Amino acid sequence: MKKKIGLTLAGALLTMGISSANADVKWDMSNEYSNTSIHGEGDSYFVKRLSEKTDGKFAITVHFGGALGFKSKDHLDAVGDGAVQIADTLAAPLGGIDPIFQLTALPFLAKTPEEAKILYEVAKPYYDAVFEKNNQKLLYASPWTPSGIWANKPVSSMAELANLKIRTYDANGTVALRAAGAAPIQLSWGDVVPQLSTGGIAAVLTSADAGASGKFWEHLSYFTEVNYAVPLNMVHVNLDAYNALSSEERQQLLDAAKATSEHNWSALVERRANNYKKLEANGVNIVTDAPVAYLEALSTAGQTAIDQWLEKAGPNGAKIIADYRQRLGM
Repeated sequence: MKKKIGLTLAGALLTMGISSANADVKWDMSNEYSNTSIHGEGDSYFVKRLSEKTDGKFAITVHFGGALGFKSKDHLDAVGDGAVQIADTLAAPLGGIDPIFQLTALPFLAKTPEEAKILYEVAKPYYDAVFEKNNQKLLYASPWTPSGIWANKPVSSMAELANLKIRTYDANGTVALRAAGAAPIQLSWGDVVPQLSTGGIAAVLTSADAGASGKFWEHLSYFTEVNYAVPLNMVHVNLDAYNALSSEERQQLLDAAKATSEHNWSALVERRANNYKKLEANGVNIVTDAPVAYLEALSTAGQTAIDQWLEKAGPNGAKIIADYRQRLGM
């Protein structure tokens, strides 16, 4: 393992043009997504900004594609235990640890980046508390482009969705799509392409961005825009490693995190447009005019997942939803 990590480190630093030879602080960062995904590129931006702020004295090596053997669902334990100092994690798969992590992936609760950001701002104190309880600190959260449905046909009616073997990324998606008549299967990102290749699934609930970075056009020819959710990835650090930093290093880390968060949120609209261009260039048909009645039916099915989540989340969950809807003027 040490040899593999060392080779990954050398390659990553060569690619980013950053040397850790003279670094005072050297951390490893885990991300199960590729370096071309929105979060992969965000991580590279973060590492670069931190290196610039510290004159190369604080070096973080990002191991993309789950190269360290961790998936998002493993990250809370891995970072909390110090197996890796920092990770970029899709929050929803951590719902088994605490229901708060499923919040941003609740179906049709936050359908736009603007709504997703408000929901995150309302819930951030609760996220902070859960990470601290698990010996970690939340540095920032960043959005995916809105989730849609990848398949080899348009999925713009309940009839087309019926019995469709579709991958979901969390338990809420499984509940919602089952209520809508599909045959959902929850899978980690690293298992998606192998399951597509073997016919284990016929469709995928994910963003255009994730599909583009995974070259889904090699398996699927349609992306149906349904704005199911705008799930978040969260970048979190081991609290012992964070506290071991000098006050100046901590501030530099926080400043780089703030800059990266602003960069990732502001890039979202352009990123989505570029995703669509890339998909079209690779022969993917993009359906952007799904009937309103179909979207309303999906939303109704999704309410089942929201109701179940509220039962698990208790008073905190109810307050978050109430405060969020108040912020939206609902």
